[in-house]
Amino acid sequence: MEFAAVYHKTSEQMSYALDENRLVINLKTGYDVKQVFIHHGDPFKAGILGGNEKWTGTREEIIYKKRLPHQLWWTTTLTPPYKRCKYYFELHTDDEVWYYFEDGFLTEEQVNMEGRLLQYFIVPWMNPADVNRTPDWVNRTVWYQIFPDRFCNGTPEKNLPYILPWQTGPVTNMEKYGGNLEGIRQKLPYLQDLGITGIYLNPIMEAETVHKYDTKDYTKIDPEFGDDEVMKRLVSEAHERGIRVMMDAVFNHSGRKFGPWLDVKEKGKDSKYADWFMVNDWSGINKKGSTRDGRFYSFAFAEGMPKLNTNNEEVIRYFCGICEGWIRKYDIDGIRFDVGNEVSHHFLKRIREHLKKIKPDIYLLGEIWHDASQWLAGDEYDSVMNYPLMSGIYDFFLDRSMGKEEFEYMVNRCYTMYMQQCNNVLFNLLDSHDTERLMNRFHDLDRFYQQLAVLFTLPGSPCIYYGTEIAMEGGFDPDCRRCMPWDEIHSEENQERIRQMKKLIALRKSEETFRSLHFHFPDHYTNGRFVEYIKLDSEGNKIEILLNCSDADEPVKGDGEILFARRFHNGILEKNGTLIRRI
Repeated sequence: MEFAAVYHKTSEQMSYALDENRLVINLKTGYDVKQVFIHHGDPFKAGILGGNEKWTGTREEIIYKKRLPHQLWWTTTLTPPYKRCKYYFELHTDDEVWYYFEDGFLTEEQVNMEGRLLQYFIVPWMNPADVNRTPDWVNRTVWYQIFPDRFCNGTPEKNLPYILPWQTGPVTNMEKYGGNLEGIRQKLPYLQDLGITGIYLNPIMEAETVHKYDTKDYTKIDPEFGDDEVMKRLVSEAHERGIRVMMDAVFNHSGRKFGPWLDVKEKGKDSKYADWFMVNDWSGINKKGSTRDGRFYSFAFAEGMPKLNTNNEEVIRYFCGICEGWIRKYDIDGIRFDVGNEVSHHFLKRIREHLKKIKPDIYLLGEIWHDASQWLAGDEYDSVMNYPLMSGIYDFFLDRSMGKEEFEYMVNRCYTMYMQQCNNVLFNLLDSHDTERLMNRFHDLDRFYQQLAVLFTLPGSPCIYYGTEIAMEGGFDPDCRRCMPWDEIHSEENQERIRQMKKLIALRKSEETFRSLHFHFPDHYTNGRFVEYIKLDSEGNKIEILLNCSDADEPVKGDGEILFARRFHNGILEKNGTLIRRI
């Protein structure tokens, strides 16, 4: 047996309480393992110390598995009657049987050796307070990300001289076009008609730049965007239309005109805010230019974005108060934490505890572009932006040498990194204000909709970036932040694209199978780039997603009710075609 490929631990996503009653247990093995059994039961089945009675558990086969590039991921869910569990694994290859315990592998003879002290895996107590709980509403939400300055100017009559005329071409981060909260409020009927049920706003608090990631005042809506009353009205009217609102929190760093930073620059180490930041050389505090010299830490060496010390008690209390103020004043539903992997774990634990007491179902989302399992134990973020999935989807469509099994491995990897309750509320996206726009990658509508089909059928909570409903183009930051072309929205071309997007959104909202956590990849086709996966819901209903990513047309097997299709004619799924059907 490939012993090195076998791995399990009683923590993180390998062994955890799904809720107060159910225990999820996962195991990794090599492909040589053909069958797995788990022996499980209560640790005290044989009494407190066991006496002379040997502990034995119930033997059950683990039948659910996912394929990873070099390993299999086996999954089972148990319901320990007393919220405790003791277990070990029985692993079968074609010609061997091994028993896997916490301290390693044993033969059957060793397991049955008289007097041997076996080191079982133990879950001592499924304490309800330790269960990772995420907001139920998020899985049912379809998000729409808005970069405020470029979405809609609702008060053009109030434009200041530096506000440029609305335009649809390439942009930089130097221009301001006057998009504001009133413009977003005015477009709520449009968003509701599209089917949107959640808005994610890029930063709206006072800052110098167009992107507002250099905060000047965390307590004040940027006057270029509006004020408290406009924000309250926006959120209230969004809620009336069944739309939730999530704000962006920039707590890793401030802007150069943040009051405490100005005080530090003036008074140096004598400032009462000296420990709010991470200064290494006080003599260089007012030096201009990149911070690569290490005089103080900043975001991406940007001198105008000094890094906040989120280990500092005053800083923690300050930002707990800021978030509490946002919730109480505006009644927001979620907070997205910018550079969410650089703020301290201690800070996040404190802020979660504080905010969940105020609004238990608030959605706390981290911006993390890599494996974020250490932030998703249930005491920090509810979930993260699923950039690994975005990257994996893009790479598969870019790299024609990748086979459908590599698509399967990629998806499975993304959904075996975290607990199920986090997977259920992952923030899935295909582009954002930080990436090249989806349509820009291939300039191909068929491949564009293939990727959207994946977005809307995988577990989590899908988000479309403003303008994606009309396949808006734009290069990498800052060109991905173009103005929304409202003057062109009613063209037949854009209306057809909106109809396609509305169809996907409606299916996501109405069909439990689209939202379900349960999927698998059958192998009914020999075509190496013909992707097929099946989604199942709690009632056993099934949908099949077919993506022809090859260069050849492919006859489709079987039949079913067509829910969404492109380039599917007379039973043939053409090159770059998409088919979603009920089976």
